[in-house]
Amino acid sequence: MTRRSLTEDAQEVFRAIALIELGARMQVLESELTLSRDRMIRLYREIRGVSPPKGMLPFSADWYMTWLANIHASLFYNTYLFLKNEARCSHLDALTKGFRLYLEHCRHGATEPVLDLTRAWTLVRFFDADILQLTPCCRCGGKFVAHRHDLQHNVVCGACQPPSRAGKTKKAAAARRGAMQTKSDLPVTPDGIAAAA
Repeated sequence: MTRRSLTEDAQEVFRAIALIELGARMQVLESELTLSRDRMIRLYREIRGVSPPKGMLPFSADWYMTWLANIHASLFYNTYLFLKNEARCSHLDALTKGFRLYLEHCRHGATEPVLDLTRAWTLVRFFDADILQLTPCCRCGGKFVAHRHDLQHNVVCGACQPPSRAGKTKKAAAARRGAMQTKSDLPVTPDGIAAAA
């Protein structure tokens, strides 16, 4: 058994910390890192303040085919691929940096993230196993997540052709009502235009 140097060991600990802070489950840590299970559990407790959650990981690629999940998965995976292929990041660096960029994009766009790190990691594994592929949209030219053996020609992505009920959930309706309420609270000038706050 070869012993790691102290710097290699420290790098593994920093990688584990980054993954745990982003919400990685124990199965992800065990797959990606060489630290002992006991050490990762101790790190998890120290960082999160609780024991790691138990339970199965997501196992179906169909989850990524729903409208909103597909848009978010496509955004994350295209970012991951860019970091891996163009920026020459390692798999783990591309995963963590890509997920951080995805979260930042959601925050900037005032959108709630649909993916968590475990879903993002599982998505990458589905691509590695040739279960999923990127398919070009015939309207916008962007590449979106699709099943490996789905049609490749004249396919439209969920962003260009959302389903008829998209954005009509109770949560979206409540957000619209809140936005309209905020708008009606603004003082109105004599010419009928709401003044900026």
